[in-house]
Amino acid sequence: MSGAPAGLRFAFLTTFYPPYNFGGDGIGIQRLARGLVRAGHQVTVIHDADAFSALRRGPAPDPVVDPAGVEVVSLRSGLGTLSPFLTQQLGRPIVNGPRIGRLLEAGRFEVINFHNVSLVGGPGLFRYGQGIKLYMAHEHWLVCPSHVLWRHNRELCTGRECLKCQLTYRRPPQWWRMTGLLERESRHIDAFIAMSEFSRRKHREFGFAPPMEVVPYFLEDTEGSAAPLGAAPHPRPYFLFVGRLEKIKGLDDVLPLFRGDEGPDLVVAGDGEYGETLRAQAAGQYRVHFLGRVPVEALKRYYQHAMALVVPSVCFETFGIILIEAFRQGTPVIARRLGPFPELIETSGAGLLFETPAELAQAMDRFGSDPGLVRRSAEAGRNAFQTYWSERVVVPKYLDVVRRVAERKGNSGVLARLDPATPIHGVAELLANGSPSA
Repeated sequence: MSGAPAGLRFAFLTTFYPPYNFGGDGIGIQRLARGLVRAGHQVTVIHDADAFSALRRGPAPDPVVDPAGVEVVSLRSGLGTLSPFLTQQLGRPIVNGPRIGRLLEAGRFEVINFHNVSLVGGPGLFRYGQGIKLYMAHEHWLVCPSHVLWRHNRELCTGRECLKCQLTYRRPPQWWRMTGLLERESRHIDAFIAMSEFSRRKHREFGFAPPMEVVPYFLEDTEGSAAPLGAAPHPRPYFLFVGRLEKIKGLDDVLPLFRGDEGPDLVVAGDGEYGETLRAQAAGQYRVHFLGRVPVEALKRYYQHAMALVVPSVCFETFGIILIEAFRQGTPVIARRLGPFPELIETSGAGLLFETPAELAQAMDRFGSDPGLVRRSAEAGRNAFQTYWSERVVVPKYLDVVRRVAERKGNSGVLARLDPATPIHGVAELLANGSPSA
């Protein structure tokens, strides 16, 4: 039977996946899965529900329905926290390994993408399955047992003190990191992917030897436009913070700037373990408003009507999804001059950078007093989003990584499915004559 080849079959292996997730990496993985389906491929996501249950506080999350083409397999061992604990300690999928092996064999996946595998299988998972293998570094787990390069839970990591640091976080030391297991198992990966140029440099700085591609996060092209969504959701002019309430997000530096009765408000969208401490710090500050978690649709209005988004994170993040969320809605950004944020601000031209609270106050004053700066930043952000961080741009960039690996490995079947217009004999000729440079 003739016809164009079907799309590729992808397997995603990750510890967390919505609704069983905490931060932005799970949302980013979900967006990539759905984007690949819209591009004509199929995705099976295998994640560890036991790990989420072990770390969760509060009620179980509401279910999430993925579109046709995305299959989700939730691993539940029946042993509770023991399964992820053994993986954390030994760096291998001790309990779930046999089932993962069967799933990968039965699925006959052309591409296996490992995401955050810290508790679903560790580096021992990399040898599982056949086909093209990618690893996407949503965090700095490859070089940091605590994932975030935030040493002793109080400062940026500028040099390894891993054993002492893990004890500070009250986590059992990962002895497998001292055995060369990660280096050995990394040989099974065909391409490592960083989320930003900064993260790629930071991995290299901390001794990660394999080369890394850069493929950023993106937002779906179907998530709506920057058209106004109605009246302002807050009665006074305001700056906006969006994110999990953790110490590493840096709100401690922002709250003192909103003391007194004069000036715009600060609206805080999000919650987390540090939320109670932050609310106590802001007690009596009538210009600070904590909203808790805000649904995505409602959050768009908060972006659109904000004077600017404030991003004060004090740790080395790998990207900054909230920045491109703001850019899409035409919201200027004021971000700390740290990690990937200068890269995003300088690329977009859609905001200002700061290093000290005084510089943050000056940046907020500029956006409050210069409507022209606001308009220019808003337009620059919308344009940059469409150019660099939209689904129609990033998904092909991700697939190009797959394509180049397939060319290097001589995988004509994958190449044919990536470009159905290329007949099989054309692919064979391409491989015989040499692959084009990336």
